[in-house]
Amino acid sequence: MRRCGHRRAGRRDRRGPGPGPGLRPRLCIRRRVDAGGLLRPAARGQTFFSRRSRLTNQAPLAVIAGAGVAGLSQAWWLTRAGWRVVLAERAAHLRDGGYMMGLSGPGLHTARSMGLVPALRAVEHDIGENVYRDRAGREIMRIRYRDLLEQLDWITLRRSDLVRVLHEATRDHCDLRLSCTVAQWQDDGNQVAVTLSDGSQWQADLLIGADGVHSTLRAGAFDARYEALGYRYAAYDVADSLGLSPDFVSYAAVGQQVEYHGLGQERLAVLHVWRSAESGLVPASQRRALLQELAGHTHPQVRRVLDSLPADAPIVMDDLAMIDMPSWHRGRVLLAGDAAHSLSLISGQGAGMAMASAAVLAQELQRQPVAGALQAHDARLRPIIVQLQARSRKLAPMYVPAAPWSFRLRNTAMRYLPKLVLKRYFLSGLKSEAEAARALA
Repeated sequence: MRRCGHRRAGRRDRRGPGPGPGLRPRLCIRRRVDAGGLLRPAARGQTFFSRRSRLTNQAPLAVIAGAGVAGLSQAWWLTRAGWRVVLAERAAHLRDGGYMMGLSGPGLHTARSMGLVPALRAVEHDIGENVYRDRAGREIMRIRYRDLLEQLDWITLRRSDLVRVLHEATRDHCDLRLSCTVAQWQDDGNQVAVTLSDGSQWQADLLIGADGVHSTLRAGAFDARYEALGYRYAAYDVADSLGLSPDFVSYAAVGQQVEYHGLGQERLAVLHVWRSAESGLVPASQRRALLQELAGHTHPQVRRVLDSLPADAPIVMDDLAMIDMPSWHRGRVLLAGDAAHSLSLISGQGAGMAMASAAVLAQELQRQPVAGALQAHDARLRPIIVQLQARSRKLAPMYVPAAPWSFRLRNTAMRYLPKLVLKRYFLSGLKSEAEAARALA
C-alpha cells in the first residue's frame, strides 16, 4: 500500500478506473466491537466484512476529502475496520502552526482507544497559569490552570500537532494525495463514482467530506445553515519577543482578545479573537492589515509582536461559526467534523468530537451495511453535538465581551470568584464531557 502523505497530484493512474495505484485488494483486518464500543482484534478465524466485501471478496473503499483531524481520524478507524482509504487533501502539505487546544472528554477517550496518548503527551504543552492584562498592561486576573486541571484527564496541545500524530498513525495504511480535491462524484445507491482532480477515478462504497467548515462537498449537495457567531479569529506563529513568564498571557480589551502561548525554543503561538459584524473568508493579502488595525486598540505589545511577523508568514483567519444540518449524510455520502457540525473553537470539543465521530462510524460499519451505519452514527452523535453547540452560543458573549459593562463584569467575576467555585465550574464541564464519552461507547 502506498505510504500515506507522499503522493502529490498530477500523476495519472495508468491502471485506469478501479482501486487505484498502490492499492491492492486486501482482506478486512480482523476486528470486533467489545462491550465498551471499542474496536478490538477479532477472535482467530473471525473476520468482519461489509455486505459488498462479502460478495466480492474485496475490502470496501472510502474516499475522504480533507486530511485534517476529521479526515485522518476517519482514515485511522476505517482502515482498522478493514476498509481501503484514499484521502484527497486540497493543500500542498498538512497544515503547520495553529492555535492551542485542549483534548478531553470524548476526544481523549477516543485517542486512548487508538493508543495515541503517549504520542500526544510527547507534544503536550504544560500551561501553569494564564495572566490577563488590559490595554494599559495592568493585570486583570490570573487563572492558575495547574491548580484547576490537576487530577483531570486533559491534554493541551496544538491542533497541528494532533494532525501530525494522526498522520503518523495512518500513513502506512492509506493513500494520501496532496494538492488534490474531489472534482466530481455520482452516487447510484450502490457505489459512489468519484473523480479526483488528479484524474484518478474510484468506485467507492463511501464518500466522506471532511473538508472543513467551508466544505465544497456540503455546498454541492446538502441543506445546511452556516451560523456565524459574530466573531473572527486569526492564528500564527512568531518569534518570542515577550520573554514569556508565565507561559500563557492574554491581552484583553472590549471586543477583542489576544493570547500568547509559549512554545519553547523562543517561539509563540498567537491567537486573536475579535467581534466582527462581517463574516466570510478574508483574502490572505488583507489579513495582516486587518490585524494591525485591531492592534491599534489594545496594548502596544500586541502591535510590536505583529510587526515582528515575517511578511511571508502564513496567517490562518476565519469566522467563529457553527454548521447546523438536518442530516449529515445523503445516500453514500457523509459529512464529518467541521464540515458537518462545526462547534467553533469556543467549545473546546471540535477536534475531539471529530475523532469520536470516526470511532462511532467504524463501530456501526462493523455491525451493519452502510445505509444503516450512517443513520446510527447520526442518532448516536447528534444529541451531544446539539448540546455542545448550545454551550458555544452561551459562552461566546462571555469569551470576548462586546460592551464595556460586560467586559468589566466578566473581569470582576473572574477575579474575585473563589478558586473552589471556579474549579467546580471546570469540573462540571469535564463531567459532562465524560458523560458524553460514555454515551458514545
